[in-house]
Amino acid sequence: MLLGYAGWGPGQLEEEIAQNGWLHCAATESLIFDRSLDNKYDRALALMGINPAMLSMEAGHA
Repeated sequence: MLLGYAGWGPGQLEEEIAQNGWLHCAATESLIFDRSLDNKYDRALALMGINPAMLSMEAGHA
């Protein structure tokens, strides 16, 4: 699943991924081809070991 603007310049996406600007997970057939959208976001987070209840709506810099 991706959420963002798709107007990258050369190398921009690779740089953003290297700077941890994107969350990405392994591609699995069940995640990509399953038409059930109800819990796809939660399943993608689970593949990364992320519990959505632990995410914060606040942003900041550590």
